[in-house]
Amino acid sequence: MSSSGILDTSTLILLGRVTALDALPDEAFITAVTLAELSVGPLVAKTDQERVARQAHLQAAEADFDPLPFDAAAARAFGGVAASLRSVGRKPAARAYDAMIAAIAVAADLPVYTCNPKDFEGIAGLNVLAVPHPDHG
Repeated sequence: MSSSGILDTSTLILLGRVTALDALPDEAFITAVTLAELSVGPLVAKTDQERVARQAHLQAAEADFDPLPFDAAAARAFGGVAASLRSVGRKPAARAYDAMIAAIAVAADLPVYTCNPKDFEGIAGLNVLAVPHPDHG
């Protein structure tokens, strides 16, 4: 059976190092929010080496994926995501990118594949699938 899902930003960045390939979807998507996050990286890098690496991640993502948009359906889903986060004592503004990625996933009825599942805890209606972090075994 084929699986589809959204890779969050951290998982996309770590993708080349993930060894548990069976923990990834057969058909992977990213969101426009991830491209927005990645576009900040080269601009705030502290070294030329870091800037080059971050630019390479951005360009690879742009070349490899057609991102899912933050559209009207995602905007409506964001209300529920934000309410869920508040109900468990988390502030949606503090994790705005993750909350927007979650809203796109809820609107598209797709799970989020992440190396950092705690980033998505407490969001009602979101299917979060943990991908083993390459640095944590």
